[in-house]
Amino acid sequence: MVKSGRSFWFFAHRGASGHEPENTLRSVRRALAMGAPWVEVDVLAVDGEAVVIHDEYLERTTNGKGPVSAGPLSYLRSLDAGMGEPIPLLGEVLECVAGRAGVNVEIKGPDAAAPTARVLGDYLEKGRLGPEEVIVSSFHHDILRRFHLLLPAVKTGLLFGGQPRRLGTLSRQTGAFSVHMNHRLCHAGIVERVRREGLKLFVYTVNNEEDLKRVLALGVDGVFSDYPELLPLAKRLFRP
Repeated sequence: MVKSGRSFWFFAHRGASGHEPENTLRSVRRALAMGAPWVEVDVLAVDGEAVVIHDEYLERTTNGKGPVSAGPLSYLRSLDAGMGEPIPLLGEVLECVAGRAGVNVEIKGPDAAAPTARVLGDYLEKGRLGPEEVIVSSFHHDILRRFHLLLPAVKTGLLFGGQPRRLGTLSRQTGAFSVHMNHRLCHAGIVERVRREGLKLFVYTVNNEEDLKRVLALGVDGVFSDYPELLPLAKRLFRP
């Protein structure tokens, strides 16, 4: 069971994406095998299903072409997302992580709130996942509001590409548990401001020892990393 006390949170970013094709079941399984306590994946909606992929277009991560939203789902599922891996559905990722790790689902598109809530709600209802084992995040805070109304038991994370703003208002509107931001923009003042709002601060994407030491010295609560092998060092450096 994943605990949410004052401890260090480590998220395998798109699985063990420093070693395997991102957002694939192969990458998720590698992260779990390396001991990651949390796995982060991205979702878009296609044909009413939550599909695990980051980009709005297929070219970078698959052998397909065109916008993901054009679908159909059968076409997307026929593609190679790297090393022969198909593009997974969110339910398939949850099947991998349930009982083994927590999952952070980042919603990338406006139509994905409802299918994400439906799939997660089914796992929660069946007891396959506990609410403390799930965080749903997005850069699109209106999507988080929508998701929170659909599944209020699940923690939400406010993603920011720049400096976090309107934290009090946004956290009330979305039921936010955490703030997620670029580690390069993080400084002591932001850490203090996030703490005053009673939120956790997680930073992305921390892929080397130097950056890890810097953000831990600032007092962040956790990191997203493409390399789960950084977890033992993070645990040693973290000071509650």
